[in-house]
Amino acid sequence: MGKTIAFANQKGGVGKTTTCINVAAYMAAMGQKVLIIDMDPQGNATSGVGIEKTNDLKTLYNVIDKEVMIDEVILPTVLDKLDVIPSTVDLAGAEIDLVQMQSREHVVKKSLERIKDRYDFILIDCPPSLGLLTVNALTAADSVIIPIQCEFFALEGLTQLMNTIRLIIHHLNPELKIEGVVLTMKDNRSNLVAQVSEEVRKFFSTKVYDTYIPRNIRLAEAPSHGLPILLYDTSSKGANAYQSLAEEILDRNKISYKKITKYTKIKTRSIQ
Repeated sequence: MGKTIAFANQKGGVGKTTTCINVAAYMAAMGQKVLIIDMDPQGNATSGVGIEKTNDLKTLYNVIDKEVMIDEVILPTVLDKLDVIPSTVDLAGAEIDLVQMQSREHVVKKSLERIKDRYDFILIDCPPSLGLLTVNALTAADSVIIPIQCEFFALEGLTQLMNTIRLIIHHLNPELKIEGVVLTMKDNRSNLVAQVSEEVRKFFSTKVYDTYIPRNIRLAEAPSHGLPILLYDTSSKGANAYQSLAEEILDRNKISYKKITKYTKIKTRSIQ
C-alpha cells in the first residue's frame, strides 16, 4: 500500500502547490511510482504538470459526485512514473455537494482504497482553506506536510491549522501524523526570516526539514510551462532544494532510491 501525504496550509501563497508538484516529480525521477491528487479548485497542480483544462476533462469533482470511478480520471504526466488526478474550478461545487453526503468526510478516502496499492506515494495538494475538501484530504492521508512561508503572518494561522489536525486525529483519522514541516520562500538576507525560522523550529522541533526552499525565479516560471522544476531548469537553486527535500523525505521513510546527478537522464513520457 502506498503512503498518502497531504500538503496542507490554510494560508495561501506559501508554496504548497509548488512543493507538492516538485517533491512528486523528484520522487518519480528517483524511481518511485507517484500520484498527485489536485484537491484545490484553482487547479494549479493540474496545470503545473502540463494537463490542459478542457471542457470534457474528467476530474476529482466527477469522482466525488459519483459520475465516474477514480480509475477513470487518472492521467499520465510528461514525467515517467508520475500521474495526476486533475481538478478544475468545478471542484468548488464539491464543498456544497459533500455537505449533503453520508460519511462526507470519508468520500475521498473510500475512493482511494481502489488505487492505493498501485503507487508508492500519493501526494494530495489541499486547497488554502480548512473546509470539507481539506478535511477529506486529511482523513484520507497517512501524514501531512506543512509548507510554511518565512514571513511573520505565516505564524498567525498555525494554531488554527494544528487545532484542525488535532480534531481530525481525534474524530476521523487517529493514524494521521505530521510528516514534516518545510520552510519556503526563504531569503537568508532578512533578519525577520531568521526569527520566523527559529520560532517554527521551536514549535515543531525535529519535524522541520533541514532542507529549506529559497526564493527562486525559476520556480515561479516553471508552472507556466506546465513543467516541474527538474524538467524546466535542473541546475537552478530551486531544483537543488526540491531534490534535497525529496531525498530527505525518502530518507526519513527509510526508502532506497536512485540518486540523481546532473548527468542523470530523466525519463519522460510522450503524452498524446
